[in-house]
Amino acid sequence: MSIGEYLQNADWKSEKHAPVIECPDMVAADEEFLVSLEIGKEIPHPNTTEHHIEWIEVYFKPESDKFPHLVGKFGFSGHGESIKGANEGPLHTEPKVQVALKVKESGTLMAMSYCNIHGLWESSKDIKVG
Repeated sequence: MSIGEYLQNADWKSEKHAPVIECPDMVAADEEFLVSLEIGKEIPHPNTTEHHIEWIEVYFKPESDKFPHLVGKFGFSGHGESIKGANEGPLHTEPKVQVALKVKESGTLMAMSYCNIHGLWESSKDIKVG
């Protein structure tokens, strides 16, 4: 058994669980750029005590390396929990983050997210250094 067997992939425009990676297609070497990560861009994902995104991870795999490098892991902990009951709490976090990167060479950004009901989802985006 491999964890890869459980990674699901779909077009984020038609699937609310697929991570959306937004950043420039072309960047300059060693120059900072922003990467936005979001779940539910076209089709909103519920953010309830019962059904929510727990985290998003993002990796960068340079063309010349064998393995990807972890950029960051972002957790979302506010899902409306409360002693009053489910979804009665004062806090809901949305599964959206931005991170600033610098890369030396072209490669692929890969994002993975986890829904507490629908499991692991992945997506990727190529970045060229020019």
